[in-house]
Amino acid sequence: MIHLKKDETKAMVAVHGWSGILLGLLLYAVVLTGTAAVFAHEIGAWSAGHVATKSSFEQPIDATIRRLTEQTPTEYHEAVNLFEIGDHGLGVFFHRHETGADGAPTEGGYYFQLDNKGRLLRTVVGNVDDIFGPRNDDALSHFLVDTHVRLHVPNPWGLLLTGILGLAMLVAAISGLLIHRHLFKDIFTLRRRASPVLVNRDKHSVAGTWSLPFAFVLAFTGSFFSFFGTIGVPVVAMAAFSGDVEALSDAVFGNPGPADPRPVAIGNLDRITADAIRRSGEAPTFLAIENFGRGDATVTSYHNPRSGDVEPIALLYKGATAEFVREKPNVGTRPSAGGTLVGIMGPLHFGNFAGMLSKAIWFGLGFAMSYVTYTGMRLWVVRRRQDARSLAWLERTLTVVGFGLPFGLVASAAAFLIAMPFDAAVFWTPTAFLIASAAAILAGIFARENDRLTWLLKAGTGAIMLTLPLLRLFAAGGPGWAEAVAVGQPIIAGLDLAFAVAGAWLIHNCWKALPRERAVTAPTLDMVQA
Repeated sequence: MIHLKKDETKAMVAVHGWSGILLGLLLYAVVLTGTAAVFAHEIGAWSAGHVATKSSFEQPIDATIRRLTEQTPTEYHEAVNLFEIGDHGLGVFFHRHETGADGAPTEGGYYFQLDNKGRLLRTVVGNVDDIFGPRNDDALSHFLVDTHVRLHVPNPWGLLLTGILGLAMLVAAISGLLIHRHLFKDIFTLRRRASPVLVNRDKHSVAGTWSLPFAFVLAFTGSFFSFFGTIGVPVVAMAAFSGDVEALSDAVFGNPGPADPRPVAIGNLDRITADAIRRSGEAPTFLAIENFGRGDATVTSYHNPRSGDVEPIALLYKGATAEFVREKPNVGTRPSAGGTLVGIMGPLHFGNFAGMLSKAIWFGLGFAMSYVTYTGMRLWVVRRRQDARSLAWLERTLTVVGFGLPFGLVASAAAFLIAMPFDAAVFWTPTAFLIASAAAILAGIFARENDRLTWLLKAGTGAIMLTLPLLRLFAAGGPGWAEAVAVGQPIIAGLDLAFAVAGAWLIHNCWKALPRERAVTAPTLDMVQA
């Protein structure tokens, strides 16, 4: 139990309410899209019909990299990054340090995109800002992640905005904890036969109390990622490295050692990947080669956490000989508490440390946080409805954002499935979201009643959800359930079922609300006729 004086409790209630209402709509958007982004990889596989299950790193890549090396100008042989793209294809980025037009450090080079068989699909030349945008086959998952990370606001302002929203969430979580006088009692208090206001308040309290630990983790880790690159790195670089961000990166994430600029061919990469898989238990997620083609070249293989662990794995190899050196901390050259803390930030934020189980838990908790954020704003408005009728616009805005955002997201998914076969998904995925959002705003302006607006947006969302499995199968030409399961991609059938069930539930919910709609509408028509 938490005991505060009456004045202190009143102050905490005010802090809790205003911290939520001032930034609540943006926070709701970040949390909801983050909830969907937990399954961004699975949504990408579902939407693009990915059926490959064998990682590119589980296949020979050494000959491919040597061939690409010959096609890349030597000035871009400073470093090479390898990572999976699309349907277990391979992305290879030969790059060097450069300074952008704005004076900020960047990376420029040659980016090769290959399919799962090692065939070259596309070559892009430029810097990281130009070449790492969405592709036709991942436009939907990229859109979800970018909305969550920076709300499509240009850097660094988007990251700063989501960082501030994370701090607001932290304030709301702490103040919400303090105003619960009977914390453990509130976990189980749900008065179903009370007035609608009390029922909604109980649901808000129960969902918020159960998800409090998750809210702390999500807010802290999200703020860390937002502020790390935008504020943390420049400040530390200025204080300790005279503003040299590259020197800071080399000291914190690099592999310092005696320089050996002699030209030496890179060791056998297939040997490195096979050894890394044996030591970690799974294929790498990322391979970073420093000082490529030199005697002091190093190769770092990054992996997801081992079973039962949270911290990701990094394995260091000598580039020239492909010999294993040691297991490397994610930060610094020696294991440390700070390095471990930084290492576990990603798995804790994205919930990918225990496979599908942890992702499912994170999805459920994220959905609960979205519910808590939305209902908290609703309760704040309803409590003041009688005192300030001018807040009717805010209630209407809450409905437009609360139910219009899911409507826009499923509309973008439908547009992706239709546009992908025509190589137009990069344009139509965000465009459909904007069109759906505009439709929701217009409905919010012209709908006569807030309940009717809610009904329209929920019905629209449910109807589109019901069509998504059909669009995936017939418009996008995706695999059927039997084919998907046979090649080890049951997630395709699973998401089809999830969209169908969610859509049917929304339609059923709206159908049940129809009698209330008629009851409200009939007197209005009678009054007009009179």
